[in-house]
Amino acid sequence: MTKPSEHPDQPVQAQRLAFFRQSSWMMITAVSGGAFMFGVHFFSKKIPESEYGILGTLLATLNCISIPSLGLQMVFAQQTASAVTPEQHRQLTGTIRAILVGTLFIWLAIALVVVAGHREILARLQITNPAGLWVTLLIGLACIWGPIFSGLLQGAQNFLWMGWTSILGGAGRLLAVAIIVLVFGGYAAGIMTGALLGMIAVLLVAAWQTKELWKGQAAPFDWRRWLAKVIPLTLGFGACQFMFSADPIFVQSYFPKEKTGFYMAAGTLCRALVAFTGPIAAVMFPKVVRSVARSEKTDVVTLTLLTTLVLACLGALGIWLIAPWLLPFVFTKSFLEAKPLLPWFGFGMVPLTLANVLVNGALAKGQFRIVPWLVGVAACYAGTLYLVLSRGNATFLTVTQILGGFNLIFLMVALFFSRKGART
Repeated sequence: MTKPSEHPDQPVQAQRLAFFRQSSWMMITAVSGGAFMFGVHFFSKKIPESEYGILGTLLATLNCISIPSLGLQMVFAQQTASAVTPEQHRQLTGTIRAILVGTLFIWLAIALVVVAGHREILARLQITNPAGLWVTLLIGLACIWGPIFSGLLQGAQNFLWMGWTSILGGAGRLLAVAIIVLVFGGYAAGIMTGALLGMIAVLLVAAWQTKELWKGQAAPFDWRRWLAKVIPLTLGFGACQFMFSADPIFVQSYFPKEKTGFYMAAGTLCRALVAFTGPIAAVMFPKVVRSVARSEKTDVVTLTLLTTLVLACLGALGIWLIAPWLLPFVFTKSFLEAKPLLPWFGFGMVPLTLANVLVNGALAKGQFRIVPWLVGVAACYAGTLYLVLSRGNATFLTVTQILGGFNLIFLMVALFFSRKGART
């Protein structure tokens, strides 16, 4: 009889069990944290509809600000997961310290540019309260630093605390927003202040949990080697993030602000589909990196893709059939105009959830040939939105159809390079 420890399939079975256990935990925390964050939108009834449109724009702006930080999270996740020797650990420590200081100076430069051009920014995005812009700018620093520590947690496969930070961030944001809106009568700027407080709490906890990685001995930082990794990762994941979050900024810029609220409401519900399945890819990424570093074979990408496909399709059906009943409980009656957009939004997001998995897998393996094509699709998407909306006769349905079409193209590119990478 073969002993269990000698069974040839046991390592694979153990990997799969760990993957599903960690993925389940991350999905639970994503749902919990997302529910807290979504709870913020219940306060839409307490603020003017035009302010809710501004809120959606500020949140979308934050997503775009966080594009460089996506590369940071993934490069730190990759470096942490592949650090298997003492020298590599010292290099990781030196990298963390150098990047924290470097990104602070970059943020200060961005802040000066925003301060210099704030009047034009406020006018273009139809923001009535400048405080919303200043709070969003402060959140930008948290958006840059937060993913650094999240990447360390992810690379170390410390999914326990990575999940808890998601819950803490959502709960802290909801509590802060409830106090600011209900007690002090805050609008969009007040809600963004609540988001800032929640992000600060997450940043402190994540920094504490990763202190052993950034407090130890540090090796000299190699900028050239590090940039060779971070630039393609930033562009690749940044393209995904742009596809996910760019449309509200275009909508707020080209439609009357009194009419954009219900589009933001539909987008909020449907973007949750990507946020819900994203943690599965987050669990997958360091496992692929570690398998490459150790020259091991793994089927974790296939497992992640199949799991995401099932969950994304179920989520899209839920958005189509259930979300219309949810709208009146969360938003004002005028936002019921969003109902026709929900099926287009929901199923339009499914290709992006699948592409996210494939892009994570390709970049985790260092297959950077995909990056220029992803950036090209994102650029064409932005150009199409600009050309269509600048004519002045487009509808919100037109925007969602463009979104779904380009997400499908994005998926086809990811599939092509994933199959090509599998053959080489």
